[in-house]
Amino acid sequence: MKSGLRRIVFFVLLVGLAYLAYQYWIKPVNKNLAEEKARLNAKLAKLEEVEKTIPMPEDLSKQLEQLQEAVDFFESKLPPTNEIDKVLRDVTVIAEKQGLKPKTIRTLTKKNNSGYIEQPLKMELEGNFNSFYSFLLELEKLPRIMKIRELELKKKTRGEEQIAANFIVSIFFQNKTK
Repeated sequence: MKSGLRRIVFFVLLVGLAYLAYQYWIKPVNKNLAEEKARLNAKLAKLEEVEKTIPMPEDLSKQLEQLQEAVDFFESKLPPTNEIDKVLRDVTVIAEKQGLKPKTIRTLTKKNNSGYIEQPLKMELEGNFNSFYSFLLELEKLPRIMKIRELELKKKTRGEEQIAANFIVSIFFQNKTK
């Protein structure tokens, strides 16, 4: 019986050792492994997101070409600085052609930005409202980049449609000191 008892004790010790090994060694290692797999999967998901958002080199060169075309287009709309008198003449000719009377046209301080120069002009015009509207439409058709700001219209007392318009029109030019 000693050998039978020995076998039972040995079997109980082996089962106990297997249980202790599972509880204190295999189970924590499996838990740690599962956590590491979860972290790895999260990082892989983030990596896939980044790869989707980053364009391929072919896309970058295509985008660069499109941006260069846009820059070239806008630069073609910017006259050289030495053409400021021509643009100013065009604006006054359009005003007179529409039947507006220019009271004053003053150049304000030019703003020198990187790549372009903004030359604001303060203008005071008088005339018919419809003529002023036509003047604005003609300005819009000019092949130049312009911006009208601080527009103030006042109705004149001596006529139904007579107005006085005070505004600042900014004309943009190329900055050759790039």
